[in-house]
Amino acid sequence: MRSHYCGKLDLSLTGEVVQLCGWVHSRRDHGGVIFIDLRDRAGIAQIVFDPENSVAFSAAEGVRSEYVLRVEGQVRRRPPGTENPHLHSGMVEVLAMRLEVLNRSEPLPFQLDEAELNESVRLKYRYLDLRRDHMRRNILLRHTLTRTLRRFLEDHDFVEIETPVLTKSTPEGARDYLVPSRTHPGHFFALPQSPQLFKQLLMVAGFERYFQVTRCFRDEDLRADRQPEFTQLDIETSFLDEDGIMRLMEEMIRTAFRAVLAVELPDPFPRMTYAEAMTRFGVDRPDLRIGLELVEVADLVRNAEFKVFAQAANSPGGRVAALRLPQGERLSRKDIDDYTAYVAGFGAKGLAYIKVNDATRGREGLQSPILKFLSDETLSALMARCRAATGDIIFFGADQARVVNDALGALRIRLGHDLGLVEQAWKPVWVVDFPMFEYNAEGRRWQALHHPFTAPKESDRERVDIDPQNALSRAYDMVLNGSEIGGGSIRIHREEVQEKVFGLLGIGAQEARAKFGFLLDALKFGAPPHGGIAFGLDRVAAIMAGADSIRDVIAFPKTQKATCLLTDAPSVVDEAQLRELHIQLRKPPEPVSGAG
Repeated sequence: MRSHYCGKLDLSLTGEVVQLCGWVHSRRDHGGVIFIDLRDRAGIAQIVFDPENSVAFSAAEGVRSEYVLRVEGQVRRRPPGTENPHLHSGMVEVLAMRLEVLNRSEPLPFQLDEAELNESVRLKYRYLDLRRDHMRRNILLRHTLTRTLRRFLEDHDFVEIETPVLTKSTPEGARDYLVPSRTHPGHFFALPQSPQLFKQLLMVAGFERYFQVTRCFRDEDLRADRQPEFTQLDIETSFLDEDGIMRLMEEMIRTAFRAVLAVELPDPFPRMTYAEAMTRFGVDRPDLRIGLELVEVADLVRNAEFKVFAQAANSPGGRVAALRLPQGERLSRKDIDDYTAYVAGFGAKGLAYIKVNDATRGREGLQSPILKFLSDETLSALMARCRAATGDIIFFGADQARVVNDALGALRIRLGHDLGLVEQAWKPVWVVDFPMFEYNAEGRRWQALHHPFTAPKESDRERVDIDPQNALSRAYDMVLNGSEIGGGSIRIHREEVQEKVFGLLGIGAQEARAKFGFLLDALKFGAPPHGGIAFGLDRVAAIMAGADSIRDVIAFPKTQKATCLLTDAPSVVDEAQLRELHIQLRKPPEPVSGAG
């Protein structure tokens, strides 16, 4: 039906007769000449209807926005002064010879060029929202990204292999989505949180290099960068250590940014240990575009009269850290109160601060409610450690290290964005040497920081038994502009090591056999050393597109309450279906409501 895309017309086609199909983006009647901007996936072309062609002109008079048209006409150069440099087709127009209305459109529930739209409306009419220019560009960007990643992996001998969607429920950190089995009453499949175990089995099977663009499912509370179903680029490889995997993966990401955005990322990416990231930035996904850093000051305040500082500095697991904000005089008292309330949301009991009005006058040049509790010697040491200068404000966190890191790490990001301190750049970094375990105080047990199949560092294998708190893993995360876009590790490939880790995590031999017996069996039969990584494809695409939410790069996303406003899912099913699945509800289900 068409010979060319609207958005791909250019001067090289001048004089040619073309057939175009698309939607009416706009219609203008200029003194007897009708102009229609026809839109398709590739962009817009300007169509001119001259009254001399009465049939086509008459048909154009009845056309309205979002009608679907087929147009035949001749490409010609636009008159001087009417060119549109913002369009690829902006140097030419099409003089219409024939017009066919393929379908009409009722008035839309919103205008496609509206800047601010209620998200519930956007999701209910998602097929219309996707016609909007920025959404079209986002989805096409994602396509280009996925295509580039696939080609890179294929060029490096990776094989794409599908893994099951209906599988076994295993403890991997989040709730599983369960699917009842009709043929096995009382039994359930689980939708995969990731293909982790299957890709390890593919390494045992000898495929050596695997990848998959795969759907994953987690039944967890949602936010801007989470969805109940999401897409991973899942990768596993044998006979490569972490350094080899990291070098290959950063080459892949550099290739993707070059192809999609014409951006050159650093070569190589910098690397940072988990301990350094937490000490300097309070998070394990540091945004290196923001120059602010946390500074450890516990050793300077152990004997201070200010009990908040002294207690934290002398408590096991406590931390006292400072965050210096240059030109902090721009903050009003109300601003400080607002930031105090903000960090309270991360568990902080307050936000101590010192304003440096004049760095040359010692105590007299400082302003703070806590000055009376700090000696001149302590103040002098704090100012030197923080490299304080006139006009700065220094914020302090004092509590358990987790609270201090969460609060000051979040404050650092908030200040960076509020005060325009975020560098316009791409700042990738690898974070390595993660702890193998973290202690769950509520459950009073150790849990894997990544997942239970991550191998310990060779030098720390004995620590798994005798000092799990300080055992490091062979895990690595790729972070970009403060977002973790990929995470992976070298896996455990020996059965005895895997059983030892299961035992430390409180997974006994009987439970391990019931839930992971197939993996433990596979490790007995010549499992090679292997490792891998998974990239959040939605998150990478959102970062590239400059989108605030991954929903803007997913064609049909869910709301924050995990509902689909387009299809009204989840929905009630009839009793006959439930009986087939051997399910009996105790009471009628409540209706799903609201976008959340």
